[in-house]
Amino acid sequence: MRSPLEARRDAGQQEPRPWKARAVTELTAARSRLLRMLEGLPEDALTRQHSPLMSPIVWDVAHMANYEEQWLLRALGAPAFTDPAFDALYDAFRHPRASRVQLPLLSPEQALAYASRVRQASLEWMQQLPEDAPAPLLRGGFVFGMVAQHEQQHLETLAATLQLMTSHEYRPAALPRPRPARAAQYEVFLSGGPVLLGSDAPWAYDNERPAHTVHVQDFLLDSHPVTNGDFVVFVESGGYEDSRWWDPKGFEWIQAQGIRHPLFWLPQEGGAWLRQRFGWVEPLPRDEPVQHVCWYEADAYARWAGKRLPTEAEWEKAAAGSDGRPRVHPWGDAPGDASHANLGGDTWGPSPVGSYPAGQSADGVWGLLGDVWEWTSSTFDGYLGFKSFPYREYSEVFFGTEYRVLKGGAWASAPVAVRNSFRNWDYPIRRQIFAGFRCARDAR
Repeated sequence: MRSPLEARRDAGQQEPRPWKARAVTELTAARSRLLRMLEGLPEDALTRQHSPLMSPIVWDVAHMANYEEQWLLRALGAPAFTDPAFDALYDAFRHPRASRVQLPLLSPEQALAYASRVRQASLEWMQQLPEDAPAPLLRGGFVFGMVAQHEQQHLETLAATLQLMTSHEYRPAALPRPRPARAAQYEVFLSGGPVLLGSDAPWAYDNERPAHTVHVQDFLLDSHPVTNGDFVVFVESGGYEDSRWWDPKGFEWIQAQGIRHPLFWLPQEGGAWLRQRFGWVEPLPRDEPVQHVCWYEADAYARWAGKRLPTEAEWEKAAAGSDGRPRVHPWGDAPGDASHANLGGDTWGPSPVGSYPAGQSADGVWGLLGDVWEWTSSTFDGYLGFKSFPYREYSEVFFGTEYRVLKGGAWASAPVAVRNSFRNWDYPIRRQIFAGFRCARDAR
């Protein structure tokens, strides 16, 4: 019998790999989304720092363009628009987010014009490149996939910035989200055995490589992410005041910060709850996955419920399916659509659990991709055989026990950057990200 890794490699060898059309599609989709997100925002909203956790929006716009200039023009031998010294202004490691508002940044008009010129030049230069170049940056169109994913990841960051914005009301046109009948909550048994972690696909990031097989024990996993209604019970039963459920560092932190419920929840007299969602203040939907909770909150809830957070390997085992067949997504290898998952940003919020039956895994686990990122118990590190590519600052400098891995993507994540193997990470105190979780427990 072939191992999961051998099956994945065999499948990959049979797939055609034309990347230029895909690159054009993904780069165009990212830029269209950026323009939709910024439409109607006044200059002050684009240049102001809405939170010390986030950059001014205009910094992100020019940073995306500068990153593209570096990698799709200069790195590939094309003429540059700016001197490399200009890169320092938009270097994320040189300037922490809280200080970027003090920099001599391009104006919104200048930043958008710069982004437009770079994009036109990148697409023109791409047409001169061969489809089958052996150079590492071009193999399978890697560098174009990297830039497309980078832009979409920053657009998710912009969505978090807009959620934090209070100087202007922001109420974008949102696509309707399905409202299915109440989904039954249950646990799914997943048998232990080998699981393929990571990916060697052409557009996979360095932290996903190399694909390798590990083993997990039998475990049980919640069929759906924890909902707002589930989490209300934890809040109202005093979960934030009881140190028994909390990692000691987490309990000390929430006590110091005065945290008593998820970010953007608004308690009302009589026990009702509202939430802020961009420009909306609305009743808290009990059937949607809880979001804007940090790792410490997720871990505390899991302990209170008599469970735990899944490991990264367990989560990926659930997404791939326990039958040993490797899959790119829970539903299979083909890209999904709006019937599979809530992705792409246009709903401006998570859908109720049970909304996407076509997206469930082979074992009947729902909602593994989209709606909310899912915290895992795993810390972020490189896989055995990891090689930094094409630069250390994407992954390697973040390796260590201070970061926790998130899986699955959120409603604000783009499909190009969402797959079973994709790895996100953040500090365990981060709450502004669109993160939730589901629980697991050992099978006995």
